[in-house]
Amino acid sequence: MPPAAALFDNDGLTLDTEGAWTRAEIALFARHGKTFTMDHKREMLGTAPAESAAIMERLIGQPGEQLGEELYELVLVEVAQGIEPMPGARALLQALRGEGVALGLVSNSRRRFVELGIATAGLAELFDTIVTAEDVERPKPAPDAYLAAARELGADPAACVILEDSPTGLQAGRAAGAVTIGIPSLPGVTLDADVVAASLEDPAVWHALGVDAAAA
Repeated sequence: MPPAAALFDNDGLTLDTEGAWTRAEIALFARHGKTFTMDHKREMLGTAPAESAAIMERLIGQPGEQLGEELYELVLVEVAQGIEPMPGARALLQALRGEGVALGLVSNSRRRFVELGIATAGLAELFDTIVTAEDVERPKPAPDAYLAAARELGADPAACVILEDSPTGLQAGRAAGAVTIGIPSLPGVTLDADVVAASLEDPAVWHALGVDAAAA
């Protein structure tokens, strides 16, 4: 049976924004005479703005709050040029909506960034609610954002399925008491979830959500 609600992470899970973030991160580090590496990328994956700012402060040696604002402006420029959905995202969201499943988008990014990306990708109308790091006291890995989304959708968290691409997000999903689906967006990232798949197109993902992939 389909869940009461399906709650999707944004970056790297629903939208192909990781390339935009990476270009912005490379530009920021270069601006300050540093080289951004894939190890840095994996460390920052899924982090909330305050945590990523602290990481950048340690790596670059400049005030984290300033670096966070610089990175945010750089990535907004990238996203404004257009963002594509991740493979299978649109079809899966439409199939779930066809089954009457409530849909939430839950992100550790800021609201302006999330809303801009989801609009340029043409998916905004598919979500019933959006919860960002700015909407809760404790972002992921705390469960607050997922609990808030479930509450807004009138769903018991235990009757929800949470889809994530990062260990941080999956930790939040487990803490919320939901079923978890992990789909890694970066090589070398190991995910601990009830279901782990290569992409949203994987039949195992559709089966876990109680929808028929053949009907898509």
